[in-house]
Amino acid sequence: MKTSILAATIGLLMGSIASAQEPIKIKIGVLNDLSGTYADLSGEGSVVAARMAVEDFNVAEHGLEVEVISADHQNKPDIASNIARQWYDQDGVDIIVDLPTSSAALAVSDISREKDKLVIVSAGGSSDLTGSKCSPNTIHWAYDTWALGNGTGRALTQQGYDSWFFLTADYAFGHSLERDTSSVVEAAGGTVIGTVRHPFPGQDFSSFLLQAQSSGAKVIGLANAGSDTINSIKQASEFGITQAGQTLAGLLVFISDVHALGLDAAQGLVLTEAFYWDQNDGTREWSKRFGEKFGGTMPTMAHAGVYSAITHYLNSVVATKTKESGPVMAHMKATPTEDALFGKGEIRADGRKIHDMYLFQVKTPEESTGPWDYYKQLATIPAAEAFRPIEEGGCSLIK
Repeated sequence: MKTSILAATIGLLMGSIASAQEPIKIKIGVLNDLSGTYADLSGEGSVVAARMAVEDFNVAEHGLEVEVISADHQNKPDIASNIARQWYDQDGVDIIVDLPTSSAALAVSDISREKDKLVIVSAGGSSDLTGSKCSPNTIHWAYDTWALGNGTGRALTQQGYDSWFFLTADYAFGHSLERDTSSVVEAAGGTVIGTVRHPFPGQDFSSFLLQAQSSGAKVIGLANAGSDTINSIKQASEFGITQAGQTLAGLLVFISDVHALGLDAAQGLVLTEAFYWDQNDGTREWSKRFGEKFGGTMPTMAHAGVYSAITHYLNSVVATKTKESGPVMAHMKATPTEDALFGKGEIRADGRKIHDMYLFQVKTPEESTGPWDYYKQLATIPAAEAFRPIEEGGCSLIK
């Protein structure tokens, strides 16, 4: 009898030890554009960044077992929604990251709230994600349309470029970027003469650019991104728009866009970013490793956002000893963020991750010292000023 009791006790103890040592299994879904307009700024590079975050975290040493999967949402909110539902309901995905195309990001944010899963957006831009469409399950990481308008729009208007015409991608992101930049321009004493909206994604921007040219506005604000921005700038150059004296403002320009354009076409562009590979020793070290894994390409701020966000998420899983959304999100918001890529920051109650933003100007070919040496920094926008004040967003989470 004593032997059987002892054996049972040992069995229970061994089971408890095994249970305590059982790793927390996490599945991360990178959902983005792998083949279209936003593939260069996000795409496979974000998958590389996600896997780097997992490798650098040494997950096994922290009692985690992490898998990274990816899918192409083709910039369509219905496809993004279907993938998100399958990932959550059938494939065991715990968190979705990246999400370029604001309409797709907003759709996945809604589904993540419904399923009580976490989503971190680093490539989608609409400030509505932490405003009127905010969710307790969503974090917005690298940038948003308010921060872009606040940086580029304010800087140019204050320099005397005070009349604007917008060339806008006709979907949620473009509308949000036009709206947020317009409000900043007007608050700085400028005027918005007009706007024209182009299909998303677009190919031929000639008629839209001619309308912008004939408006006489000092600035043509490009409220689009990716290949739409690249093609807009190329065609504007072909029409001689900038040569005639009007200024193009790329309201969302990634380093991948500048690389595609080349410095001859992109020189002089003023833009706002949250990250640049050549800012400091930390960004250079990480970007070099990224480039070694990704064909020599330097990372965009979306790629850096994926890495930074996953690292913070994994830290919170370890700290809370769970992958349950509520405790993990609470810890992420309660814990300041700090890394080599974005510096010091925090996640606000509305889900907005705040940090310094930077105003850059694209170098001339003569100023560049080599491949990917594209930016010179004009100003640092402190974190407290870089993003929309929390009380102005209309987020229902703010009491």
